Amino acid sequence: MTIRMTELTFLEQFAPRYGIPVPRHIEGTAKRSELKRALEEWGGRALVKPDVLAGRRGKAGAIAQVDNVQDAIRQIKRISGTEISGHMPRSAYLVEKVPAAFEMFSAITYNSSFLQPSFSVSLEGGVDIEDVPDNKKVTMPVDIFRGLDAYQAGELLEKLGCEKKLISELSRALVSFWDLFVSTGMLSAEINPWRITPKGKIYACDFKATVDDSNYKSKVPGLEFPDYPENISAFEEEMAAWNSSSHQGQAHVSELGGSKILPILFGGGASTIITETLEIAGGDPMFLSDFGGNPPYERMLGTARICFDHKLKDAKLLLILGGKANNTFIDVTFQAIADALLAYIDEHGPIYIPVVVGRGGPRLVKGLLALKQVLEYLKLPYAIFGPDSPVTLVAEYAAKLVNAIPESKEVFS
Repeated sequence: MTIRMTELTFLEQFAPRYGIPVPRHIEGTAKRSELKRALEEWGGRALVKPDVLAGRRGKAGAIAQVDNVQDAIRQIKRISGTEISGHMPRSAYLVEKVPAAFEMFSAITYNSSFLQPSFSVSLEGGVDIEDVPDNKKVTMPVDIFRGLDAYQAGELLEKLGCEKKLISELSRALVSFWDLFVSTGMLSAEINPWRITPKGKIYACDFKATVDDSNYKSKVPGLEFPDYPENISAFEEEMAAWNSSSHQGQAHVSELGGSKILPILFGGGASTIITETLEIAGGDPMFLSDFGGNPPYERMLGTARICFDHKLKDAKLLLILGGKANNTFIDVTFQAIADALLAYIDEHGPIYIPVVVGRGGPRLVKGLLALKQVLEYLKLPYAIFGPDSPVTLVAEYAAKLVNAIPESKEVFS
């Protein structure tokens, strides 16, 4: 099971432990006098943000700048009740507005192309990282045993053309970020942006992460992840009921509010890494999914049917992807997905979307042939990647492909 960590949890519990510099903040439930004093101490400007398990808060209109206590209280009330990508906030909070000479992006994830964690950095933070040119960002593998040191971080920054006077302090901040990641059982983490003030001070101004709850490192003494309001969609409710109806195979989904890629994913931690890669690359996945655990045919057929019934008509691309399985029979799962796709089209009529497939494991060839036969019968364009293709690269390919698709679907007819 994975846990999604929000910025407020990072500000309150993790940044102080690992020496990561962050803006000052205060809970929205504080007294009026405390909010007023905070604003005065911060120079009269602050941001109101929701504590919510969803990204793209700014694009949803759920981040507001305020310069007086009256506006702060009004925005706290509004934002606390604003639904974001199907999720309700636990609360709202006030955070200091930090002036910036420039912003920096950083992310860490387990990267199947390196078979170890990778560290990505760009000096063009605060925007969608997929919009940043390749020559403006750099990714390097990090040895899980040796970790990241300030010298390596400095080399990354130097490659990007960072000012020499800032490299030392920025390197220490990136090393602290790595220490946080590797010490707490995280699968992925992102700070975007780091804001560097005109005087050269550094602040981590937004944060998100996923944590592997089964990793003993996630059991940080004295730390409890907060509970968030449940706002379960009909899709999540039906899948949860289906999941609990049998112990054979997993059927876990969590709405992400995306509108492009329908992801049929396998592999626990690999599913989370694929989803994070899709989000970073602009794939806009509809939900997080994990359908591993060697599901029998009827189990996988029902799972795929639920996904297609709720999501397929709005999807722009179908992604079937997972790491190399040890016990899951690929022919069984792929045949079930293919039959569910046939059943959906028989009932609802033709669809015109590309399909991207990547998998490895027992009886792979038989499974790929079964799926390929159905896709060709349905005249759906497809791309199939073998077991040696890193899942992160396949996910990046899917994201680039879906963003290249024209709005009109006549091109596929």
